[in-house]
Amino acid sequence: MLDFITINEHSSIRINEGKVIYSDPYNISGAPHDADIILITHSHFDHYSPDDIRKVMKSDTVIVCPTSMNEPQELGLTVKQVSAGEQFEVLGIRFEAVPAYNIGKPFHPQSNGWLGYIIDSPDHGRIYIAGDTDITPDNKQVKCDIALLPAGGTYTADASQAAELANTIRPKYAVPIHYGTVAGNPADGEKFRKAVDSGIEVVIKI
Repeated sequence: MLDFITINEHSSIRINEGKVIYSDPYNISGAPHDADIILITHSHFDHYSPDDIRKVMKSDTVIVCPTSMNEPQELGLTVKQVSAGEQFEVLGIRFEAVPAYNIGKPFHPQSNGWLGYIIDSPDHGRIYIAGDTDITPDNKQVKCDIALLPAGGTYTADASQAAELANTIRPKYAVPIHYGTVAGNPADGEKFRKAVDSGIEVVIKI
């Protein structure tokens, strides 16, 4: 199920859309050097890891990141900085930037302008990578076919809250991420599955 999406671990995602898209590559095994586009949600070490980016990047890889991040310039690649709400195109693929932030937690302030992304795929529909976020007024408005949602708690929504977001936005498929290593525990995926409405297909990839 959703074989074109791989979760390395945590929030490290690889999507094969004809072009290979990574989001927040982290703890990458080997050095595949196959990334056409790399999406960075924010600057925390488990999301912006220069060492892991170097393992997947090519000379013509394009990095997309929030406007508040200048760190990717150090990698010597083309860098596209975007803001929440912006719609844009990279290598023929359309994207939308979605705000990602905490409510009642200090780790990801809305003022930092950190992001999730929607990939507009002609083959698979709208793929939402939520970034590090709680349930917010912004992401409750997302329309997508596939939602990859943080479920580990502490720094983001927990499994129950992530399921609540899935039940609100109602994608065809919901995939829990951001649990089992840096935050949360391996059981969070099943907690998420049990709390998601039966009309939504939950796909566990961690």
